[in-house]
Amino acid sequence: MIDINLIREKPEWVKQQYQRRHDEGAFARIDLILELDRRRRTLLHESEGLQAERKKLNQAMGRFRGNKNLTPGAMAAAAMETVRAITAQDYAGALEMLSNPPNTGEGDKEAALNALTESMRLIGERVEELTKLAERVDADLRDNLLWLPNICDERVPEGESSEQNIIYPAEGTPRQFDFTPKPHWELGPALDVIDFERGVKLSGTRFYILKGMGARLQRALINFCLDFHAQRGFTEFYLPFLVKDAMMEGAGQFPKFRNDVFQDRDAELYLLPTAEVGLTNVHREEILEADQLPLNYVANTPCWRREAASAGRDVRGIKRVHQFQKVEMYKIVAPENSAAELETLVNAASDICRALKIPFRKVALCAGDTGFGMAQTFDLEMWSPGCGEWLEVSSCSNAKDFQARRAALKYRPTPGAKAEFLHTLNGSGLAMPRVIIAILENYQQSDGSVVVPEVLRPYLGGLDVIRR
Repeated sequence: MIDINLIREKPEWVKQQYQRRHDEGAFARIDLILELDRRRRTLLHESEGLQAERKKLNQAMGRFRGNKNLTPGAMAAAAMETVRAITAQDYAGALEMLSNPPNTGEGDKEAALNALTESMRLIGERVEELTKLAERVDADLRDNLLWLPNICDERVPEGESSEQNIIYPAEGTPRQFDFTPKPHWELGPALDVIDFERGVKLSGTRFYILKGMGARLQRALINFCLDFHAQRGFTEFYLPFLVKDAMMEGAGQFPKFRNDVFQDRDAELYLLPTAEVGLTNVHREEILEADQLPLNYVANTPCWRREAASAGRDVRGIKRVHQFQKVEMYKIVAPENSAAELETLVNAASDICRALKIPFRKVALCAGDTGFGMAQTFDLEMWSPGCGEWLEVSSCSNAKDFQARRAALKYRPTPGAKAEFLHTLNGSGLAMPRVIIAILENYQQSDGSVVVPEVLRPYLGGLDVIRR
């Protein structure tokens, strides 16, 4: 979530940041947010002011009723004069009349006091009405703020789409085959490690089954990645796969991506689209101490997404599916360290690619292609010779304080200091389906078998080749 104070103080600058993202909807929303913020503050000011006047009048009214020096007629006259002042919203005049009533006048004391009580009740109703109006405007304001994407870091390259992303030189030399490499959608069924037809039979399109050595290969990859991160100081988490609405909002998934997730409607719970959602909210509404930082977490979870297929080659195989396994790295850090911590995430994911000895490259996402909740993102892509394309296997991002504001995640820079928002970062370490694609396609042999990467062999009982 974007700080409302930043929008108040630098509205034109914020608009420029959304122009960088080529997000016209966010750009247009700024003026509406400013108007809602003005209305909310006006209503709160009026409500609080009226409540303060009501409190003073109530206190003065108590003393007035107990004033034994006033004749009944004088009390009636003063009460009616107070009613007229309240009706005219002259609260200072009403207070003066109750505090210093003249001991003259005629009237029905009981009727006058009842009229005064009714006037005070109407003030209370108006306070309640103003408070409810302010709450409604505040809810509308918050909803609009939740639709604003993060502001990109100044180091993010300019650009509207993935066409303007910055691609770094690849690491590793693509293998030269003495035969035509097959795509994984042919290799998998031929080796009996991927079953597309039965996956569709079980759950519909974009579901698949890993079986035999396919399932074991994925388990080996997961364990290798988890061990790799554990050796580098990451604490492993086993998370619930279903989370509440507020957790999705805290991680920046809702409201924008509400239609992209799978939901248990009866329980009002949502299947994780990524472990990032759970890890973001582990310390929700907590205040951490500076000496606890950085927090380095890792989790392996299935991820569920209702994303639609892109046209073309994306339709085939397991490149884009509704359910997949992913090992997710997550960091909670002090703001001044988040830029450096992003580099450590990218390096960790890169080291796994190097360990698997598969050619890969780094991509700096331009402003227009940077994810909704992220300030800066680097993708890692592995070369897949059968598909003939580079496939994203990791996305490492710095969300800065965007998620922390939504999840009320704070820390004290020094003992006893005012709590401030933390920065959060996340990175795939790695996403399994596309790594499996890269292994099958890069390590395939002319007879249709697949060599097991050396680092995975200890996790497969020493197996070095996958055969039918």
